[in-house]
Amino acid sequence: MSSPVSSEADPDDLPTTEPATVMMSHEPADPRRRPTDFLRGPAGNAALLGACGAAFVTFGSFGAGSVRRVDPLLEDVYLSWLRFGHGHLLSTIIIWIGVLLMIGAWVRLGRAVLADHASVRDLWKVLPAWTVPLLVATPMFSRDAYSYLAQGAMLREGFDPYSEGPVVNPGLLLDNVSNVWTTTTTPYGPVHLLLGAGITSITGDNVVSGTWLWRLLMLPGLVLMAWGVPRLARRMGGNPTVALWLAVLNPLVLVHLVGGVHNELLMVGLMLAGIVLVLEGRHLSGFALVSLAAAIKATAGLALPFLVWVWMIHERDRALAEGREPASPITLFTRAAGTGIAVFVFVFGGTSLIAGVGIGWLTALSGSSKIINWLSLPTMMGHAVTWFTPWRLGSVLEVTRMLCMIALGAILVYAWWRFRRTERDAVLGIMIALTAVTLLSPAALPWYYSWPLVVAAAFAMSTRTLMVLVALSTWLMLIFNPDGSIGMYNIAHVALAVFAAVVAALSLRTPDPLHLRAASR
Repeated sequence: MSSPVSSEADPDDLPTTEPATVMMSHEPADPRRRPTDFLRGPAGNAALLGACGAAFVTFGSFGAGSVRRVDPLLEDVYLSWLRFGHGHLLSTIIIWIGVLLMIGAWVRLGRAVLADHASVRDLWKVLPAWTVPLLVATPMFSRDAYSYLAQGAMLREGFDPYSEGPVVNPGLLLDNVSNVWTTTTTPYGPVHLLLGAGITSITGDNVVSGTWLWRLLMLPGLVLMAWGVPRLARRMGGNPTVALWLAVLNPLVLVHLVGGVHNELLMVGLMLAGIVLVLEGRHLSGFALVSLAAAIKATAGLALPFLVWVWMIHERDRALAEGREPASPITLFTRAAGTGIAVFVFVFGGTSLIAGVGIGWLTALSGSSKIINWLSLPTMMGHAVTWFTPWRLGSVLEVTRMLCMIALGAILVYAWWRFRRTERDAVLGIMIALTAVTLLSPAALPWYYSWPLVVAAAFAMSTRTLMVLVALSTWLMLIFNPDGSIGMYNIAHVALAVFAAVVAALSLRTPDPLHLRAASR
């Protein structure tokens, strides 16, 4: 079924009326189409604009990103002035210009996608153009990369990252860890620690090469996302091209996960690939990949209970197709769940044994409570209560977080039981579970929203829904500062982010929502 927007339309002149739903489109190859034809069109122009934006972001990151506290490399190339005074201001401006260029290019590319002027193959060409410049950037919008290196060095030196913080292993790596995390145990799984230990064994205490190697090891996650999102969309009735544009080429994903060097990139890629494999009938491989993702960050494990339903459905359908009487639901569940648990124990237990650590990451998950911002519902509720009462935020947060955790448990159980009848139900349940965890957990950060986004993108969406997701992605991209500090408590910063988000959303439907062309004429 083709997209509801005519392929003859210019993407800069899309109608302002809302199409019903962006459905799945098939992409027959045109033998007469040359590779350069894409670059000449609106989608190609957007690709070049986004690549320029990524280059701006990278250059600005050297002075205004989450830079090292002492950076002899910049001093050696006479660029240390970028980190101070007017140089820092200039670097900050360059980063924000680059981010806005990437957002503008992404929205413009989205208009071309909705008009069927770009295919999945075209977007695969755009992905490296927008990603490669970010590979050499200083970590941006977060200092987590330095924590990863310090945690890996702890395991390398024989310390237990689940019982002690990086402060027990002084050195250059510790010097760059955010102060709030120096005494905090790691909340990540054994695979994360093994990767960190391997990297620091190769690079030693060299922060630059260690960060770069971390980023390279995360890149397979981006490839898995780009591979898995269109395949999942085809099974869920969505538009593969729209899904790839929304969930992978999104600046929120590229700048935060690639530029920010977050292990979510590999976690989400493995989780998504595992979901696709289970849907395609390769159950053991799929469960192994999702278990591997959970061994990086526990969030991915939320998909496993829902994938048990998919395995049961496949076993039942196979019996019917072969003319056999399917086993009882209890027997099917026991087989699928039992085998799935065995795979998880083998993968997670095996990596834990190799890393030489236990399950202390379960208690370390509470360390995220140190993060306080408006992106999580319990924090929103806590702030709202303090506006009208004399109570202090700390004591209120204890109550709101407890209430939200109770609600989260109830939602997860309800979603798991409610969405069990079809493959589509199970995937929808995974999306709901990931969204609930993001919103109701004690803490949330902008890149956490990439978890449910990659699953949600697979479903058919109206243009209005896509506009809402564009606005949300843009706002989340802009609400943190490049050095990792929070901009949500600065009214001017929030207002500008909201304005940019609204303009980006409207630009998906019309190229000139502010009527600037008419004003210039």
